Amino acid sequence: MLKYSNLTRIYFNFTFMNAPLAERLRPRTLEDYVSQTHLVGKNGALTQHIKQGLIPSMLFWGPPGTGKTTLANIIASESGRPFYTLSAINSGVKDIRDVIDKAKQSGGLFTTKNPILFIDEIHRFSKSQQDSLLQAVEKGWITLIGATTENPSFEVIPALLSRCQVYILNAFDKVDLETLLKRAIENDEFLSQKKITLKETNALLRISGGDGRKLLNVFELLVNSFGEDKIVITDEAVLERVQNNTARYDKTGEQHYDIISAFIKSIRGSDPNGAVYWLARMIEGGEDVKFIARRLLISASEDIGNANPTALVIANNTFQAVSTIGHPESRIILSQCATYLACSPKSNAAYMAIGNAQQLVKQTGDLGVPIELRNAPTKLMKELGYGDNYKYAHNYKNNFAEQEFLPKEIENTKLYEPGNNARENAHRDFLKQRWKDKYGY
Repeated sequence: MLKYSNLTRIYFNFTFMNAPLAERLRPRTLEDYVSQTHLVGKNGALTQHIKQGLIPSMLFWGPPGTGKTTLANIIASESGRPFYTLSAINSGVKDIRDVIDKAKQSGGLFTTKNPILFIDEIHRFSKSQQDSLLQAVEKGWITLIGATTENPSFEVIPALLSRCQVYILNAFDKVDLETLLKRAIENDEFLSQKKITLKETNALLRISGGDGRKLLNVFELLVNSFGEDKIVITDEAVLERVQNNTARYDKTGEQHYDIISAFIKSIRGSDPNGAVYWLARMIEGGEDVKFIARRLLISASEDIGNANPTALVIANNTFQAVSTIGHPESRIILSQCATYLACSPKSNAAYMAIGNAQQLVKQTGDLGVPIELRNAPTKLMKELGYGDNYKYAHNYKNNFAEQEFLPKEIENTKLYEPGNNARENAHRDFLKQRWKDKYGY
């Protein structure tokens, strides 16, 4: 008769064996963690927080399969804190309050090592559910770590967002993904028993779409499909054995990015037919309508801009309407906006201008503000000459007085070049009348 400890061991081994490869290889320490070196590298922000033992409430924002849950577990483990976890998909206000009560009882009021509450897909929480977290975060009863694939600025209430640090996790690059594959072959208890040769990886990496979890689970599916111990992985084998079984539209994988790219490029190319086709593909595939609306907002400024400023107004109203109405009626609003943007005159002048300005800032650093442009709220500042010789435009003819608005080191630099369209040609004429030949308009 088996002893209880043996039964426990057998149950654990059976459960581990049946866990997906991504779960079996989940890192347990920062040293084992792959990617996100800007956060967990030697000088990464999270590395420093863990060393200091001061863990702020935070939100991890990034695509699926980039290690958000894993990172939360590692932070809790290495900081020695109690760890509670909830999923926003199936948790309500009562579940949140129960965890907060447990956290308070575990000593969260009297120790700097207050418990960590990890909430997966926090963007799915309603306003009332997010509200229920506020006091616990503010009082320090818990340290909140939320994971989201959506922009927290849109999906997390301002009061909660202001109490959290936001850290961006990036999709895995080629080096990261190939590192995961090699670890799987070398370290996994089951795959290491097979003779696996990675001859080609391009197809596997494309299918993963930068999602480490998807890569490992697809890889395991591929390896098991051979039914033998000696396996050679080629792009042809991947396409033959795996790709035909993938979803028609993967909202989190390669097609997600490819189709939204085709959608935006159709708008940029002034083709409403292409725009509504790719829009339909996303809608039929179950894409988040707010994600589509956000991309329309970006396109309205990036691709149309001042050639038709109304485009931004319509795109913003579309986002608000879609957020209120939801699926399926929102498809009509999205179609109206997409076709309007596609039929609008195009200009990327505003997009290029901020890019030029940011590049100049990186090259020249923190240049001082000219003294005549400085604010002088105190007597001392006035005595130092802050604001002297500033020309108040409204006191001059045509509400304009020529003066320099850039630091001396970069004066006369032109960063904005109006596009060649009716509205921006009018902008060019306006600027030429005001500035003559200074900027070459």
